Amino acid sequence: MAADGMNAALISRARKIRLVAFDVDGVMTDGTLYLADDGQEYKGFNSLDGHGLKMLKSSGVELAIITGRSSRVVEHRARNLGIEIVHQGAHDKLAVYETLCRELGIACETTAYMGDDVVDLPVMRRAGLAITVPAAPDLVKAHSHLITTREAGRGAVREACEFLMRAQGTLDTVLAPYLK
Repeated sequence: MAADGMNAALISRARKIRLVAFDVDGVMTDGTLYLADDGQEYKGFNSLDGHGLKMLKSSGVELAIITGRSSRVVEHRARNLGIEIVHQGAHDKLAVYETLCRELGIACETTAYMGDDVVDLPVMRRAGLAITVPAAPDLVKAHSHLITTREAGRGAVREACEFLMRAQGTLDTVLAPYLK
């Protein structure tokens, strides 16, 4: 990244991050909800995003999911990725987020939140690094520090993970085993 003022400030924010919390619909997925006649919910997750999350966790950054919807598929995905902190049905995401920070003993400025809609703004405005996707409403973009170039459910999470690891100087170490 270039070392101009904005990028330097963004990198400085990213270097402090110890916890990243993610919304699901519209961030980890493209936001489409598939509902079967029996009420079963289906979501499509991107494998590149999933591996990015695993790499970020292996670099020492804690991961969490805070989502307003409740779905068994999210439980399965989180378990598959090794994400232990999962809060579903979070209608007051800010309250969940602040409780999480207190329980983990971390300052809000050492957290990032990736969301895509106005319901995510209270957390995004409190976190040290707010990340969103290109399809987010303009108001959400206006309150974001980083807008990914990739779309939700199409590599946006991976892009955010790699950005954080690059800023923290851990990306090369995480990628090294794949280059042997």
